[in-house]
Amino acid sequence: MATLDQIKNLRERTGAGIVEVKKALEEAGGDDQKAIEILRKRGQEKAMKKSDRVAEEGVIASYVHSNGRVGAIVKLLCETDFVARNEEFKSLAQDIAMHVTAIDPKYLKPEDVPAEAIEKEKEIWKVQLASENKPAEMMAKILEGKERKFREEISLLTQPFVKNPDQTVGGLITEKISKIGENIQVGDFSRLEL
Repeated sequence: MATLDQIKNLRERTGAGIVEVKKALEEAGGDDQKAIEILRKRGQEKAMKKSDRVAEEGVIASYVHSNGRVGAIVKLLCETDFVARNEEFKSLAQDIAMHVTAIDPKYLKPEDVPAEAIEKEKEIWKVQLASENKPAEMMAKILEGKERKFREEISLLTQPFVKNPDQTVGGLITEKISKIGENIQVGDFSRLEL
């Protein structure tokens, strides 16, 4: 049985509702960490259900680094103007703009990386692997792994979030979808540097 203090503490940490927190704690047998994992999984399930809903409202957020030489602008979309005016949503847009400024993603999703960019990198990887005398049967698997990693490293949604490297930007957005209760999508982003 979950205590009131446990429910309150977990609710503050996760932002989930009281009933959801209570159910997760009961399911986890009172273990806070297991309850957090249960809540995160449920949050991802909620986000998947909401991902088909149309997101046409939102905000444009910008971030300019303190040196004034690099900055980014992000269009973050949601379903309603009510959420677009929400401080937590605006803060998310600002955080994503800061991430774009700091990490410089080239594409939104790994599947957006063009084949030409992959082929160019594959040529370099093949030369590197040939010099390492890797067996031919391993080459295909190694190239596949390098391609997946390359796609994730240059794509916004799969990059580790600059403020919390244990979470991807996509994971952060999924978490906010669960908390706010609306579909949230990055519409576009751009980075400028002197």
